[in-house]
Amino acid sequence: MKQVIYLYLIPIAIFSCSSPKEQSLENEYGYSLIIVDSLEINVLGSPMLVDVSPMADRFAFYDYSSKEFLFTDSDGAIIGRFSKKGDTPDAYGFLMEFPGFIDEEQVALAGMNGVFVFDLGGNMVKKMSHPESLGGAGFMSFVGKGMETVNLAGKLYLLSKSVRTRDTYPREQKFYDTFKAFELIDVERETFLEIVPFEEGSQFLDGNGYFESDYAPALEASGDRLYVSFGGEPKLRVYKLSQSGAELESTVDLIIPGFEKLPVTSREEFYKGSVTIKGSTPAIRNIHVVDDYLILHCYGGIPESTMKELDELWESGDQEESERLYAKAAEEVSQGMLILEKESLIQVGNIPFMEGVSTSGFASSDGFLWMQRSPNEEEEEDFLRIYKVRLVGK
Repeated sequence: MKQVIYLYLIPIAIFSCSSPKEQSLENEYGYSLIIVDSLEINVLGSPMLVDVSPMADRFAFYDYSSKEFLFTDSDGAIIGRFSKKGDTPDAYGFLMEFPGFIDEEQVALAGMNGVFVFDLGGNMVKKMSHPESLGGAGFMSFVGKGMETVNLAGKLYLLSKSVRTRDTYPREQKFYDTFKAFELIDVERETFLEIVPFEEGSQFLDGNGYFESDYAPALEASGDRLYVSFGGEPKLRVYKLSQSGAELESTVDLIIPGFEKLPVTSREEFYKGSVTIKGSTPAIRNIHVVDDYLILHCYGGIPESTMKELDELWESGDQEESERLYAKAAEEVSQGMLILEKESLIQVGNIPFMEGVSTSGFASSDGFLWMQRSPNEEEEEDFLRIYKVRLVGK
């Protein structure tokens, strides 16, 4: 029997312009975040921002409760919405990757049933089957983490998380030796090319076992460059992209304050067909290119010793206290934004999240960061607010 196990899973999970009081957050390096504007959408529930279009004219949201995608323009009008929950030819099945804008009028997403392109009204433009049948899959959702689009030699390509099994699983050395992180998808020809392995010197080739959330890849494509980090490994790798694949150019060792080490796991704990996702371990969760900077969203993780105590408490039967202490530990996790110069790849700053915004992530587009206001925990609200944020250098 196939199992999908979620341990401490992160669900992480109209517009009108307003003129908020300008706020800023500065760090010791002299970099600061400044709220320059905000957008508001009048809607019940808690839809999550998943992407902003290249020209920042379109915004995509996902509502977990209704499993519906919602699209707005920059003036606040809802210009499209759809849900594909039924058993229909355009149903994507279990959602694996949030939609990312291809342009201002179309999005691409991945599900268990394939990779799809839809217009903003939910009309299917294209469906591409996965290169091999899927066994199990995990899905961690974060604000601003949609599918990537890149233009190579004048052709449209998608970058999607690879879900090939390669006839192996994490208990076997073959899994790590043959692993590839992404599919470079030629949309016109509907071909898939797997790229980006665990490179020589990677932690994930050290002989231990690793859960999917330990190495969940973060990526950003900019021009013909691809920036990649693997989950809890504090490294940034830069590749040159072409139609024939990805060639490693640089590897940067990162210094991330409060970034815990990944727990060592025996390979004996892994079973064929099982997928385990842990939301408590350290991870570089997303990468953004904003003007001349790379901005990495970093989650420091809960210390392994703390997690062992919480697991023991849970197994003793006191689940309520375990959950309470877990929530407390999660609030204390170090997380924020690591800033590197795009050209030199020199680490130049580390900024915590601004108060009052979702720490599950943020989107980027048109030279700005887009951060979602934290919801009111006491009562349901009938609006969402998105902050338009500028990174200001020294």
